[in-house]
Amino acid sequence: MTVYDFDNTIYDGESGVDLFLYCLKRDPALIRKLPWGLKILRDYKVSKLSIDDIIHKYSPEVERYGVEKVGDLTALADDFWNTHAYKIKSFYIKQRSEDDLIISACLDFVLEEICRRLGIKNYIASEVEFDTRKLKRFCYRDNKVKMFRERYPEGNIDTLYTDSYNDKPLMDISDNVFFVKGSTIKQIKKDGVEIA
Repeated sequence: MTVYDFDNTIYDGESGVDLFLYCLKRDPALIRKLPWGLKILRDYKVSKLSIDDIIHKYSPEVERYGVEKVGDLTALADDFWNTHAYKIKSFYIKQRSEDDLIISACLDFVLEEICRRLGIKNYIASEVEFDTRKLKRFCYRDNKVKMFRERYPEGNIDTLYTDSYNDKPLMDISDNVFFVKGSTIKQIKKDGVEIA
């Protein structure tokens, strides 16, 4: 099975940041949340963000905004991808296969729409309760492996593409690992052995 991370791996950028900026254009009052969002992004990038932080410290604010300001989540995702689908990297478009699996911290309603457009039926994402906007599960670090094992108890990851060592738990259970940095792809693990 070939598995891909999404943000900065097959998507050129952080979809969560782009979604925030997209919402900011529709609701300029969101500018007040920019420092808060930048702190979350920084902590995420330097691996200081825990799943507990997301669930208890940060997601209630997003839930409130989702309930108060965002109408139809499906329409939001559709509109967002109408203007952002071009950011799917060309290497992925060229090698994409319908049986790929995408595992991402991206919110499920956002990832679902781009997977539909790409013809990808297998994805695992952070789960949001549609009505309450409550974050049920955050697909990040160890949770990626846990959610993979729940969905594919006998599954084996032949090849993993990722941009971040936040995915070390997935790397550990993958036979081959490719590290993606911009448009550069470098194999860092081959046949279960890390490459120096």
